[in-house]
Amino acid sequence: MALQTIAGAQVNVSEEGYLENMEQWNENIAKEIAGEIGIELTEKHFEVLNYLREKTEAGESLTIRKVGKSGITDIKGLYKLFPKGPLKYSSRIAGIPKPASCV
Repeated sequence: MALQTIAGAQVNVSEEGYLENMEQWNENIAKEIAGEIGIELTEKHFEVLNYLREKTEAGESLTIRKVGKSGITDIKGLYKLFPKGPLKYSSRIAGIPKPASCV
């Protein structure tokens, strides 16, 4: 675990850049992490991010298929929003732990 400054806030992150504490997350942190990855967040991105946070807080495991069936976006849409690793990058931006299904 390392301390890092993101969007002016001191946060604890894992070696892979995932927030260690979901409570430290906010939209400015999400925007800065997304910018580092090369993604400009839209309202649709935030719908997905909030869905991921809600499911994680409820203790549910996350998969691309589950997000695709959420009604927010389909799997193809998820890949458009978060290219090169939709669940990996969306989880990191959402400030949640890395899902077990991500390598």
